[in-house]
Amino acid sequence: MLVFLFPLVTVAQSKKQKKAIQAQQKADQVLLESLKTHVQYLADDKLEGRRAGTPGEALAKEYISNAFSTIGLEPKGNNSFLQNFDIDEGRHADATTRFVLNDQPLRLKEDYFPLSYSANKTASGSPALSLREAGEPWFADVKEWVEANQNNQSFNINELIRKESDRVAAKGAIALILFNSSSIADNIIFNPRDSGAQTKIPVVYLTKQAVQKYCSDRSAILDVELNVAVKERKRTASNVIGYIDNGAAATVVFGAHYDHLGYGEDGNSMDTGYVIRNGADDNASGTAALIELARLLKNDPNRQNNYLFIAFSAEEMGLYGSKFWLNNRTISTPINYMINLDMVGRYDITRKLTIGGIGTSPVWSTVLSTLSNPAIMYRIDSSGNGPSDHAAFYNKDIPVLFFFTGIHSDYHRATDDWDKLNFEGQLQIVRFIHKVVQATNTQGKLAFTKTIDPSASQAVARFNVSLGVIPDYTFSGQGLRIDGVSPKKLAEKIGLQAGDVLLQLGEHQITEINSYMMALSRFKKGDQTALKIVRGKDEKLIAVEF
Repeated sequence: MLVFLFPLVTVAQSKKQKKAIQAQQKADQVLLESLKTHVQYLADDKLEGRRAGTPGEALAKEYISNAFSTIGLEPKGNNSFLQNFDIDEGRHADATTRFVLNDQPLRLKEDYFPLSYSANKTASGSPALSLREAGEPWFADVKEWVEANQNNQSFNINELIRKESDRVAAKGAIALILFNSSSIADNIIFNPRDSGAQTKIPVVYLTKQAVQKYCSDRSAILDVELNVAVKERKRTASNVIGYIDNGAAATVVFGAHYDHLGYGEDGNSMDTGYVIRNGADDNASGTAALIELARLLKNDPNRQNNYLFIAFSAEEMGLYGSKFWLNNRTISTPINYMINLDMVGRYDITRKLTIGGIGTSPVWSTVLSTLSNPAIMYRIDSSGNGPSDHAAFYNKDIPVLFFFTGIHSDYHRATDDWDKLNFEGQLQIVRFIHKVVQATNTQGKLAFTKTIDPSASQAVARFNVSLGVIPDYTFSGQGLRIDGVSPKKLAEKIGLQAGDVLLQLGEHQITEINSYMMALSRFKKGDQTALKIVRGKDEKLIAVEF
């Protein structure tokens, strides 16, 4: 009789395997269609590029909140699924600011700009560059100031401008119009982070091209109409947060930023023009994967960790959302580790998937060595730092993994659209991450290890020199605050510390990250200069040799 049972058992196993394969294929098809649906919505033109704090972002956060609710996640924001926070953009010249010279409207930023500490007033009159009369706007050439102080590392031109403004106002000037006829850079900029008191009269700066075009005759009478409106600008963004409470001692955090660049208003686009940057890969792809991971883990029998899912906002402005959550946590259990998904929609076997953060815990290499997925080829990166939200967690001594399919020609451009994504590859990445989570369920709380920071080597590729600091992108004061210092790099050697605020490098004023990068690009290896910083309440000058 046993001879006849073997074929029956084989047939039964074959049918069972076939059903399992069919069930997996069906589940994969549902997952594939869900990923595509999420990305198509989030990258649609009606969301206008999901810029943080805009109506387009509001549509995105509503969509993600509804998805979390449908899955059955517990809301873990301060307002249901939402955790709201303000983005302080500092001061800006609003649309009512104008400068008309001889009936010619000047272009804001290109021809002129008000100083960020200028009075908000109107002024009009008929002055000449070389004539100063009470009740008229006055012109001032800063040539003598910059030439006399070109080797003075402690020279602060803004202090001089403020004093000059007070002095000329006392003599009857109703506005101060600055220009520079010298070939020496004056370092006068609009500093949105300036928090000082406003001057008594409007203070504006004419660019060299405007002076050449409109003010070539110094003795000519000029008709001036001026209105300055400098205002503080804030907007409210929201993290979207859902939770699976398994009653465990620790929580795994999954993150993906859902904001993008809008119409490019923040100046961080790789192309020009007032057009929508939909950000299908960056990062509708990661957000879609986050939603589907939540769906998979909601029904997962492995419950040795709790799971928190955060769609971060304002990542494109400098990790605002992730840093805000870390400083205002909405769960009380310790964080076991964090997995970040940023741009996972362009998987290509030639470039592979990059998994970053392998060095942040000794467990990661062991876990990955036990997993295989023939549909996914990947390379590993040890560092826990990088230009995405996992870096904020790593800097809090939390193990991280960062999943990323690479930069491409559509990055931060209007051409990053959903029809260019590899949804099958995205599906396989979601399945792979699910296996990683399952494999760590029995590992307990993962140990954390520091890694070598690649920021310095990345900076060298773009600049001739590097300080080796990690900027705090959320700092809203004047200058660049340091979030961390790379081991064995120049910053550590000269004694810079986390919390120091960089104010000036050589003659170049530092007001935020862009002016810091611009200042750094002016130096080469072997150059010697001085770095002005604020540490606590003390201002210091530190000698630097690159």
